[in-house]
Amino acid sequence: MHDKVPARDEPVAGTLSRLLLELLDKSGRIELENVSIDIAELEIVLGQGNYLDGPATVEKTPVTRPEALHPYSFQPRRETWPGRVGEVVLGASAAEGGSRRAPVTIGGSAAPALYHADDKPAMPIISLDVFDMKVPMPKALVGHIGDARNDPVEWAKINVEKFGADMVTVHLISTDPLQGDVSPQKAARTVEDVLQAVDVPLVIGGSGDPAKDASVFQKVAESAEGERLLFNSVTLDMSSAGTLGTVASAARDHGHAVLAFTGLDLNSAKELNRRLYSFLPPGDIAMDLTTAALGYGLEYSFTIHERARMAALMGDHELSHPTVSAATNAWAAREAWMDLPPEYGQKEIRGPIWETVTALALVAAGVDLLFMMHPGAVQTVRTVLENRSRAADAKPGEYPDWVSARIP
Repeated sequence: MHDKVPARDEPVAGTLSRLLLELLDKSGRIELENVSIDIAELEIVLGQGNYLDGPATVEKTPVTRPEALHPYSFQPRRETWPGRVGEVVLGASAAEGGSRRAPVTIGGSAAPALYHADDKPAMPIISLDVFDMKVPMPKALVGHIGDARNDPVEWAKINVEKFGADMVTVHLISTDPLQGDVSPQKAARTVEDVLQAVDVPLVIGGSGDPAKDASVFQKVAESAEGERLLFNSVTLDMSSAGTLGTVASAARDHGHAVLAFTGLDLNSAKELNRRLYSFLPPGDIAMDLTTAALGYGLEYSFTIHERARMAALMGDHELSHPTVSAATNAWAAREAWMDLPPEYGQKEIRGPIWETVTALALVAAGVDLLFMMHPGAVQTVRTVLENRSRAADAKPGEYPDWVSARIP
């Protein structure tokens, strides 16, 4: 208990402050017990007293400008995987029984897409579409093809000679029973004409009718024996219709490969592959897991392709097949070709952007073969792939010193 009382003219707050300071001088600390203060606002200001030796002296360290960054080395993490994506060879040279300039190999990756693996990553191949009959197309595409859209042979030549296609996909949609119902023999002649006009490997697409496609693919396989075509596609519907074995056997007997198409379901993909193993070796099978366009389910396509790639790397042999993406499905998105308000931009640009983004998303997921159409989109995707390929061979010291770079 402190025995001093405040002077009459001394404010209560001043007295409290003075008493607290005196207590601190004597004992060095203050303990308050059973104290109740009923005030609206309290502010305690403790001035400098004898209990302090004076203000602490802070010595300022002189600031020096660093002349160099702290040395630090970075070693990219290297991982190995128990499995790898199988390879499928498409096209055959004259020495191999065909007439192509050189075969093309899809697949073979031993790491996730765009991963910094020790070996050079396998880059996707680009195949440009051709239709065997005139079909409705956006003006953004027609302007680059012109009258060649009426002639699959001329169209294929433009794709190779002008647009630099690695492969050409010939869609025999005129064979559709609900379209022209063209005979398998005539369809085979169309394929023969395209084979004579260009020297790159071919993908042969059907009409989607299980029965008609089986007869068309069988005839084309016979007439193009040894050319190592990729038939697009075989499905579980063919199995239900009893024609899966017909196509698979024709591909095996005449030296071709097949594209197994399923709809965003890995279990269906595995089932279809198991059925094909009864007729074909794994090296003759590629997978199309379905490509949905930007804004129309692209995230589902990305996920299913990425899951297939990771399953292959983990050793699932039923999914260890190269995958194919029909990036041309982007043109089914109405935003790619419709007249829209000005804020959407010019439709001549929107379409190629839609195809480019769709293709690059699937490249990031790990696809090995891209079906494309617009030459601008093809060039953009090819530039990205070329830059990625060069980056795999680059040395760390060759990268720009962006840390110390000066911007005017």
